[in-house]
Amino acid sequence: MCKTMIVYYSRTGENYWNGSIKNLEKGNTETVAEMVADMTGGDLFEVETVKTYPEDYYQCIDEAKAELQRGDRPEVKAYADDLEDYDTIYVGYPNWWGTMPMVMFTFLEHYDLSGKRIIPFCTNEGSGMGGSERDLKKICKGAKVEKGLSIHGAEAAQSRSKVEAWVRKMV
Repeated sequence: MCKTMIVYYSRTGENYWNGSIKNLEKGNTETVAEMVADMTGGDLFEVETVKTYPEDYYQCIDEAKAELQRGDRPEVKAYADDLEDYDTIYVGYPNWWGTMPMVMFTFLEHYDLSGKRIIPFCTNEGSGMGGSERDLKKICKGAKVEKGLSIHGAEAAQSRSKVEAWVRKMV
């Protein structure tokens, strides 16, 4: 039997939500990651940054854009002990400026993911997967990167049937 891990980055607090700003106690990506873990029996790992992003949504996305433009690799609070034991890794993130938040690059580049199956999913407010699948193929050398699942962030909590159908296809 394959061992599965779900690694994700998610933002709580102010988020863009159907054209306005909404304060979330649990981030959209975390909501979907928990569904995937429940459906797969996989282990959950939340990727967290050492630095704190601004509470204000617009300040946060400005900072995220600057990180992307500079190619920053924000420091990660902690790494998963060992991904060697996992065959399948679901990678979840919000779509920030057309790809993953830069901290996901930091996290994934830390490991040799050769031979792993990488299955991405992202939450967004209309931008879909953006270029994140292409970016994953670049940084996860030797891994098989599958087609990802895009979830409209404002519908994350109600997306269980969509997530379940996708997970069944991936298993």
